[in-house]
Amino acid sequence: MVRSADVQTFQIREASPEDIPRIMMINRICLPENYTFFFFESILRSYPKSFLIAEVNGEIAGYIMCRVEWTLSKFEKLGFKKVGHIISIAILPEYRRRGLAKLLLENALRVLKEEYGCEEAYLEVRVSNSAAISLYEKCNFTTMKVSKGYYLDGEDAYIMARKL
Repeated sequence: MVRSADVQTFQIREASPEDIPRIMMINRICLPENYTFFFFESILRSYPKSFLIAEVNGEIAGYIMCRVEWTLSKFEKLGFKKVGHIISIAILPEYRRRGLAKLLLENALRVLKEEYGCEEAYLEVRVSNSAAISLYEKCNFTTMKVSKGYYLDGEDAYIMARKL
């Protein structure tokens, strides 16, 4: 747990099935890409250690959801790697700019490496989401390519990756 100067307690912990309705609410408030209850539940069941939530004073303020994939390396020409895919990360607007997203991301990357044996991690991010891109760059992600029309509304995505 971390205490800030204004006496707010921050905690990063693994999500539980009971957290899914609140996580879904955060997803709908923060992101245009929404998932079904069953998708959240299947990711939680399959990769519980890398499905994390951030709590502020006991309230869920955000989450990160990851899965593990065997895929071509983002850094090498040939070869399959065990890779962590950061599917979704969101922090409620009133809790942003407090370092919660960075804490979630750093914890998820550690778990992907130490618990799941991933060698790399990657994510997709809207090309217009400068705040998220800045965070990912600070956490040593590199833009690998642009995926044209990736999102349902037609916006492009940067595919960003880093070695673990």
